[in-house]
Amino acid sequence: MVEPSIANALPHFVPLAIFPLVVCAAMYGGWWIVGPFVFFMLAGQFDRAFGLEERNMDPATTRESQLFLYKLSLWLWAAFWPVTFVFSLWQMLAAGHLSLWEVGLMAAVLTTVAQTVFIVGHELVHRRALWERRLGEFLLASVSYPHYATEHVYIHHPRVCTPLDPGSAPKGVSFWQYLPAEVANNLLGAWRFERRRLTRRHLPLWHYTNAFWRYAVEIAAWYGLIFWLGGPWAALLYLVLCGSVVFSMKISNYVQHYGLRRIRMPTGRFEPVKPRHAWSAAYKFTNWLYYNMQRHADHHTSNRRYPLLQHHGEAASPQLPGSYMQMNGLALFPKPWFETIDPLLDRQRAQFYSEIDDWSAYDSRAFAERPDAFDVIAEIHAAAPRLAGWINRWPRLLDTLREREFTDLELPEGFLSDPESESIARSGLARLYWTHELSISEMKDQLADIPVQDAGEAVEAALEWSNAKVFQVAVHTMRRSLSVSEAGMALSRIAEASIATVLSAVEEDFADRGVPHTSGGVAVAVLGPLVGGQAMPGTELDVRFVYDGGPARYYEALCRRFRKALRALSRNNLLLAPVPRGGIGELSALEAFRERLRNSGSSDELVALARARCVFVSGDGEIADRFTTALRDALGGSTAREALTAELREAAASEVELDLLSVADMPGGLRDLERAALALQWAPGSDASDTLNGDPASVFRAAGTRGVIAEDAAERLAEAATLWRNLHGSLRLIADDGFTVDAATSTAKTAIADACGVDDFGALAATIRDTASRAAADIDALAQEPRRAHGPAR
Repeated sequence: MVEPSIANALPHFVPLAIFPLVVCAAMYGGWWIVGPFVFFMLAGQFDRAFGLEERNMDPATTRESQLFLYKLSLWLWAAFWPVTFVFSLWQMLAAGHLSLWEVGLMAAVLTTVAQTVFIVGHELVHRRALWERRLGEFLLASVSYPHYATEHVYIHHPRVCTPLDPGSAPKGVSFWQYLPAEVANNLLGAWRFERRRLTRRHLPLWHYTNAFWRYAVEIAAWYGLIFWLGGPWAALLYLVLCGSVVFSMKISNYVQHYGLRRIRMPTGRFEPVKPRHAWSAAYKFTNWLYYNMQRHADHHTSNRRYPLLQHHGEAASPQLPGSYMQMNGLALFPKPWFETIDPLLDRQRAQFYSEIDDWSAYDSRAFAERPDAFDVIAEIHAAAPRLAGWINRWPRLLDTLREREFTDLELPEGFLSDPESESIARSGLARLYWTHELSISEMKDQLADIPVQDAGEAVEAALEWSNAKVFQVAVHTMRRSLSVSEAGMALSRIAEASIATVLSAVEEDFADRGVPHTSGGVAVAVLGPLVGGQAMPGTELDVRFVYDGGPARYYEALCRRFRKALRALSRNNLLLAPVPRGGIGELSALEAFRERLRNSGSSDELVALARARCVFVSGDGEIADRFTTALRDALGGSTAREALTAELREAAASEVELDLLSVADMPGGLRDLERAALALQWAPGSDASDTLNGDPASVFRAAGTRGVIAEDAAERLAEAATLWRNLHGSLRLIADDGFTVDAATSTAKTAIADACGVDDFGALAATIRDTASRAAADIDALAQEPRRAHGPAR
């Protein structure tokens, strides 16, 4: 233990030695300016020379009267600073004996010394004596930051190491990312606190007890003094100097709590503040120089005066590898800072919170923006990395989970007698709503209720509406209230409703231009999974425009606007992949479209068109029927069958290679199954009404029932199609673009396996390999014996 004594108090007078050095530098300039810089540069050498101080003064046995010398050193610093500061500014701005470069160096000297303003001011604003708190405010006002007295005591301290405190930087956030929000929130947070305090007392905001009146007077006094000394340029220099001091103080704030988090308890409250929630250092000279600032961990667990602050070792508080001064300098360079501090932070978390394996929710931006939604944030981070990316990019998505549309489908825990019954009831509600009640027409009606004035606003409204619906569907799927196939159906409807609404608004805008009346119309068809009941996040928007009538230039101009609106709709869209400029389909006359289909030798385009759906018609409504008829005529022809059969034979010759992320393209995968299903649909004698049906599992089962292929092969192919669809959909809903099996959480793996109907994720690889091999063999048989598609199975 350290006993309070004159000898032990004298080292804390060391900071006062800077003032004569600053006075001499201001009076004489030249080489005298080097003195203050040398003083601070030697601190690191003195730290190595004096070593560490891990002993503590006993606060239980130390009387307040024994701390007089310690307090005196602090009071003297507070008294000397304003005098020295004003004297130096007088020499710099009014005396006229310093050259321009000497004035610049003196500004740097004052900035360096003024860093201690926050340390001394901080110590004083925590005291119970009113005169000490006012003195602390006055010191903080000298660097234009008096509101720190309110923000630090009433916001930072109770909320430290939680997302409610902008001064506690999350892991992975650099100082440069942290700085702007911290400075802004200091001022806004202090103002909001004063407003709430006055409201509680039923006093108006402009009441004289509002601390901001004092802050304004103090700042005005300092700037008035500077202006009197040197005019407007002096005030500008003073503003820059104050900004530099605040900047240096924010570095220290950043270092003190970087990455440290108080865990959220089941009650919804955060755990009490403990020494583990601030970084500590025990360098003796730096603690003398900065009044035990490095014992910040104890400062947050007590309101002791600085000499009584306790040093907490590694067993209680994480230790910095260097002094605060050294770490402050390192924090300016994000890469080496993260390389140095993040491993220590991970060690701290493992040491104090061994029960927590995943800290991503605590470190997330979503938690910082919506701390009251921690439970769902943690659930999403554990189970669905893609959704976690969404909420971290757009935390406002979490607000959609509070809407009645979502909450009415979420039965409370304990609603029924057992969890299994609750799960069944919850799933039933979600499935009923998303697959039956919320039809495309109902979705369009919801969009129509949103007031907009032009196509641009319609795009914004449809984008926000679509993202909210997509996120809700994804969360239901993550919680297994919706299956992947049900989610795909709901997402396809969302896509069609939003696209049709935007195109309708574009058409209305175009009509307002007074365009001459035209004959005919244009059909807008969307291709691919977006309209086949298999839409998933990141699906590319593939569109065809087919017109009949004239003049052609009218439809060309209209479709240019359609393309522009659809590109805008795809930006920041959770369902649609961004469409590059010029990346949306071309415009064709109906007759030219028919001719192109008849002469097409590419199975890729024919397969894509097989799942085309007309989602919007401008002008003559019958253009949609003529478009569909043209497709059926082309897809039922021999050219399409021959191209598809040739591709199936080529695919059958490939070897099966397991790749979880590209299972759709592997032999026997989803791509081959879709083509095999189409080959059966396009066979002579097939039902023409099914030509545009893109559900492979249904096609295979129907073909087996009619005897077109063997029933056992039909069932194997249907099961493979279902597995691929569920696997592809779960990966698109759960996994992010950088998904790897090794890095995936156990919860995410379980969700993927469950969606695929497999009990264990470890067994999924074998299931995929066996299913692909069997499917490839069945497709090979189908491709090599096309006659089996022409009559009953033997």
